[in-house]
Amino acid sequence: MRSSILLASLASSTVSAETVLGAYIFSRHGDRTAKSTPPTELTDLGYQEIFTSGSYYRSRYVASDASRRIHGIAPDIVKLSQITASAPVDNVLQASGIGFLQGLYPPVGETLGSQTLRNSTVIQAPMNGYQLLPLQVVQNGANSEDAAWLQGATNCANAQISSNDYFRSSEYNDTLARTKEFYANMHPYVERTFAEDQTSFKNAYTIWDLLNVASIHNASVALPDDADFFQLRTLADQHEYGLAYNASEPIRAVTGSIIAAEVTDALNGTITGKGKNVLNIQFGAYAGMLSYFGLANLTAASTDFYGVPDYASSLVWELVTNATVSNTSYPTADDISVRFFFHNGTTSNISEPVEFPLFGTGRSPLPWSEFVASTAKFSIGTQAEWCSACGNSTGVCSPAALGGEGASGALGTSSSDDSSGGHKGGISKAVAGVIGAMVTLGVILGLEILFFTVGGFRLVSKKRLARNASNGSGDMSGSGVETKA
Repeated sequence: MRSSILLASLASSTVSAETVLGAYIFSRHGDRTAKSTPPTELTDLGYQEIFTSGSYYRSRYVASDASRRIHGIAPDIVKLSQITASAPVDNVLQASGIGFLQGLYPPVGETLGSQTLRNSTVIQAPMNGYQLLPLQVVQNGANSEDAAWLQGATNCANAQISSNDYFRSSEYNDTLARTKEFYANMHPYVERTFAEDQTSFKNAYTIWDLLNVASIHNASVALPDDADFFQLRTLADQHEYGLAYNASEPIRAVTGSIIAAEVTDALNGTITGKGKNVLNIQFGAYAGMLSYFGLANLTAASTDFYGVPDYASSLVWELVTNATVSNTSYPTADDISVRFFFHNGTTSNISEPVEFPLFGTGRSPLPWSEFVASTAKFSIGTQAEWCSACGNSTGVCSPAALGGEGASGALGTSSSDDSSGGHKGGISKAVAGVIGAMVTLGVILGLEILFFTVGGFRLVSKKRLARNASNGSGDMSGSGVETKA
């Protein structure tokens, strides 16, 4: 996604008297090594990028002098009940999560970072008062940064069929034929990694990714000229958006549907808990972002939403109100609205998120009830919903596993005008949608079973998919589109 998206701001400005009640941040990882040379790793540059973004969001939401300080949030020493952070089981994403949280709540120094024991002994926290924040581990997107394709749809038969449909589409095949000579000319730049017959639009993203990493880190590698490099990026954007979203086949965007449900559930928890948990942060891959862009019709706000977001990009949903908020008075759902912001690349005080209207409405903020109703049209927030949408009927989708009405296909969803939030009985990352864990300097403590597993695509035949759908999820654990790369 190109930087011109930063110019597409809304005409209306944020009301200065507005109170931010809570926020949900979905962040991409920082700079990493190339996908075609796994295992991928977060680079020092990536660490710097994600730490910078975390520091920015501290200055926006957390610090005592924050520009849009969340009501009641602890400014210096983290209050763990107020924040939930999560990342998949993935080296790049988990490391990015830790780096971001370091910027969000930095070391507090010797004075605040000390504790006096009963016997009067003063204990100083290590590393100048380094704060230990929980990072829950979600299974969706596990090892995604080692996969060529990041769509979170492992075991979702219908999503895999839809993915295969893209490779049969006229859009894909026309582009594949049209760019054959172009990619042949690009082969000398990638010949150490890709065979000649592999250098085509079929591998558009991994080819561009390899050269993009080289353009940042390897001064000894020859690169295409600026025009060809831009063309490679544009083709990679087209390829990945085509795999992430299709208006006539919304199941292809199953990752975005899950993210949408998680956002609604988390923000609803802030409202029903009257501000007990106010900040939710999830680290994930670009595929989920692209899927959500399509589902939420953000492409109507800017055509730049068709592009793959850069490293450290972030989506932000804010809960806001103009009603009075105090220790004894909390707004009702009718007095609460949602603002959506996006920033392409590393966020900082000199390059801040831009507000965009959701769902093609051209309006922001949206009343909470409207946000919930619009999100409910495409979100997937319960196991029963997922099973029905994916066409799976055994394993976690068997009648015995679902029980009751869920076994016969009924979904445990709320009606579209339910303003209390999302899905009744829906799964949240903090409860049923995550493997609960504590990551402290890379140490994971504890586990909780995920209702369903989502990961990457691989190309298989429709016949095999139909067999897997009828026999259960089967062995669909492959991550990434199965290419010759």
